[in-house]
Amino acid sequence: MTLLLAETGWEVHAVVVGPMDNNVFVVRCTETGDGVLIDAANEHERLLDLCRVLGVRRVIETHGHWDHIQAVPAVREAGYDVAVTAADSAMLEGWDSILEDDSVIEIGNLRLRTIATPGHTPGSMCFALEGSPLLFSGDTLFPGGPGNATFPGGDFGAIIESLDQRLFTCPADTIVLPGHGNWTTIGAERPHLKEWVERGW
Repeated sequence: MTLLLAETGWEVHAVVVGPMDNNVFVVRCTETGDGVLIDAANEHERLLDLCRVLGVRRVIETHGHWDHIQAVPAVREAGYDVAVTAADSAMLEGWDSILEDDSVIEIGNLRLRTIATPGHTPGSMCFALEGSPLLFSGDTLFPGGPGNATFPGGDFGAIIESLDQRLFTCPADTIVLPGHGNWTTIGAERPHLKEWVERGW
């Protein structure tokens, strides 16, 4: 069973794939049956089955690191539009459209708002489902701290600023669904920002 969360009008499905245990989410409008897949990470046959069953219309990437994009060629070949930020687009072998900050992705009657959060990669992007408490944080925010900023293109100062200025302005009860591992809330993580700055990771 892939259903993770559901409320009137929307549902979120989740699977864990690949050697890095990536979380892959499908956000679906229950009124129209349309869906969007967040991060075509790995195990493309499994993800394509999900796409077909859940009415996925397009694929959006939180960032361009290899473990989040292994299934991108297969989903593009199957006819799905793959979107990524311009700053991370060179990390993909191919893509179809560019994600821009503070824009809206329509999924049936749902609206998914983009939030640029550079730091883990130059083009890291989070997605907030309007009218819900859901925030898909990619590798920008996890339980216990920010994502790793030591990879090429990473910037610790930038990821801290992204958390402080972009994500921690969300309500405390916002549910954070990251690219790996368990979920958390903004309220649980926000008080620890200074600790993270002091420890340096």
